[in-house]
Amino acid sequence: MEKEKFTVDQILSMDLPNIILYAAPVMLSLVAIEWIISYKQKKDYYDSKDTISAAVIGLVNVAMSAGLKIVTFGIILFFYNLVPWSIPPTWWSYILCIIWIDFWRYWAHRVGHENRFWWATHVTHHNSEKYNWSVAFRLSWTQHIKVIFFIPVALTGFHPVVFFICHQIEVLYQFWIHTEYIHKLPRPIEYIFTTPSHHRVHHSSDPKYLDKNYGSTLIIWDRIFGTFQPEEERPKYGLTEPVNTYNPITLNFHEWRDIFRDVKNSKSLKEAYHMMFGSPAQIAAEKKAAMEAAAHQEQKAA
Repeated sequence: MEKEKFTVDQILSMDLPNIILYAAPVMLSLVAIEWIISYKQKKDYYDSKDTISAAVIGLVNVAMSAGLKIVTFGIILFFYNLVPWSIPPTWWSYILCIIWIDFWRYWAHRVGHENRFWWATHVTHHNSEKYNWSVAFRLSWTQHIKVIFFIPVALTGFHPVVFFICHQIEVLYQFWIHTEYIHKLPRPIEYIFTTPSHHRVHHSSDPKYLDKNYGSTLIIWDRIFGTFQPEEERPKYGLTEPVNTYNPITLNFHEWRDIFRDVKNSKSLKEAYHMMFGSPAQIAAEKKAAMEAAAHQEQKAA
């Protein structure tokens, strides 16, 4: 039997369930409840301006996602239609698809921390110095180009409906792990799944916690690929170099601005390439070393 191919119009006409839209009122209610509880308990989990910034960033991101739906659907469908095979939409294909998407989300997330270009599409999610459910809304306005990381899922042949539903489930899972109120869970859960404890480590700016725990739904990828770090002392959240602003535009584009400046000031193509695609941690260390060397030279000259 010849494989059925799909167009974007066909997929849109299927009226796929928008799981995230249905979950939005619940998520907003939970943010409000967590905020009120933390206020009454005099916890430092929330900052009003920070939460408003997160809400604005999230709303714009939702609008952009809706506007780019045809493009993102089109990319996935193009590669799904490209291969002659397909995996039927059965109960077990949903399980396999979630695992396969999660594997690629791990690598997309890891590359997003270890490559400066991709870090610019992700840094917005990390520039809050708080850790609460509203932080889950802080998704970069340039993150949509990460769709290319999920082309292998389409090439595997998962039915487009299965892919789009599983991807929504993966995104939705991220919400509940952004809280300080849920501590360590039973060991089997902590060993297999990404939990609030694991993700608090990921959002930390402490040296021992940097670039750890990239897993989205499953933490097993970090255990397999050597990026796992258990939570020990309470993390300090935010970036190693704070942005010190609540402006949503700055929070989304400050890294792109810095990349442009560094590439412009580069003395060679090799240096420009490094400033664009090098490791953010390495580039930051090089800048710090250069500043310290310059300061030392000034002291000697004085």
